[in-house]
Amino acid sequence: MSAPPSLLGVQIEPVSAWLTANIAGAVAPFSFELIAGGRSNLTYRVTGADGARFVLRRPPLGHVLATAHDMAREHRVIAAVGRTDVPVPAALGLCTDVHVNGAPFYVMGFVDGVVLDGVDSAEQLPQHLRTPAAEHLIDVLADLHAVDVDAVGLGDFARREGYIERQLKRWSTQWESSKTRELAAVDEVAERLRADVPLQRGVSIAHGDYRFGNCLTDVVQGRISAVLDWELCTLGDPLADVGYLGVYWFDGDVGNVRSNDPTPAGGFPTYAAMLERYATRTGRDLGGIDYYVAFSCWRLAVISEGVYARYLHGAMGDQGVDIEQYKVGVDALAERALAAVRRR
Repeated sequence: MSAPPSLLGVQIEPVSAWLTANIAGAVAPFSFELIAGGRSNLTYRVTGADGARFVLRRPPLGHVLATAHDMAREHRVIAAVGRTDVPVPAALGLCTDVHVNGAPFYVMGFVDGVVLDGVDSAEQLPQHLRTPAAEHLIDVLADLHAVDVDAVGLGDFARREGYIERQLKRWSTQWESSKTRELAAVDEVAERLRADVPLQRGVSIAHGDYRFGNCLTDVVQGRISAVLDWELCTLGDPLADVGYLGVYWFDGDVGNVRSNDPTPAGGFPTYAAMLERYATRTGRDLGGIDYYVAFSCWRLAVISEGVYARYLHGAMGDQGVDIEQYKVGVDALAERALAAVRRR
């Protein structure tokens, strides 16, 4: 069967020509499949005539925060991190010529594994492997935070200091530009966070969206095969990633369950145990982690509102998604952040 002339977000003919010319081992014709679950950058599985598989990433189709969808930036990160022991897909090629596909895109290697993005997917990971997989998840994060940014060529990737201040400014601006309604909780949390910014201790590669749902897990070995979705990566406070993981870790409160969190399935260690393992491995003091959990809930509320707004305007394509879940999720995250920050 011949490939269609286009797919939402992919111009088949020019992209195929680019792949043949720029990706070693890529054999036309190619089939392209939008990978379900993409909520920001659009991600496609590409299969060559010989069965070889690749992954193509491009920005959303609508107007979005520019730096959050910089393909060259994301490609640079995985190429740099790929020089370390942190598991990432191979960075295979970057296209910055917008005439090829209407926007920049990059291609990375295909990695087998399961995205544990909910209770149902967690059933693919045997009970006896859930603790080892979780421990490897936090170990990989600790290894990422130990990477020498200068040694891997990321020393000038972003400002090193003032991470929380920069993030508060960035996402407050994003809230104002993408909000679809007024939410007093979002504004109150931002004000409280700005008034109580902790001292940044050290600088690391900060993934920005680190959780099981953004990793491929080897469900046979109980290990992380690859860390994905580096679009929010920057340099900054490593504790922000640790706090963010807490947003996606079941703490026994059913009101805080995220639909794309696998840990309510049971068999996973507690968040406290994850913190202890990270602290032991890195020597970092996690006494103030609640601030970072509150900050992460607030930031995720802002990001989710942006995704909701893009779906409303058709920028994410027709993926058959119930977009009302994003609106409800924003409200819940804002209230969770407010409750957390008021406890400080």
